[in-house]
Amino acid sequence: MAGWDWRWSAFDELSAREVHDLLRLRADVFVVEQRCPFAEIDGRDPEALHLLALADGRRLDGCLRLFAPSGANGRARIGRVATAASARGTGLGHALMREALRFVAERFPLAAIDLSAQSHLEAFYARHGFQPVSEPYLEDDIPHLDMRRTAAGA
Repeated sequence: MAGWDWRWSAFDELSAREVHDLLRLRADVFVVEQRCPFAEIDGRDPEALHLLALADGRRLDGCLRLFAPSGANGRARIGRVATAASARGTGLGHALMREALRFVAERFPLAAIDLSAQSHLEAFYARHGFQPVSEPYLEDDIPHLDMRRTAAGA
């Protein structure tokens, strides 16, 4: 399995190159590959922490964004999990999730974690302790379902 350097950053800490690479990777995966024209730049990135999986110290192979717990429910939220086509089959998706879960357990040990999963990835997220909490629904013409993982410290 390939090795990656993990980098957690607030949006304002990302360099211009990193923002470019992050948005390009997500557009390549969600808009181009999945043929899903949607507002990928949704205005929420400045509120999120971003995990970058860097190969060779600089090539972006994967990413996700994490929203800290807030509001009445006190749950964290993971989203925009993406891996470059060239990194698929290497275990990077699972490695991204393990790193995100480690980070949440360390920083927010009492927080459950929510995510909106494409329905065909239900088993992938279930391997990381997520369970469905909604019926399937369409988002941008792709079947999704809401999933939740209980708090590590609960």
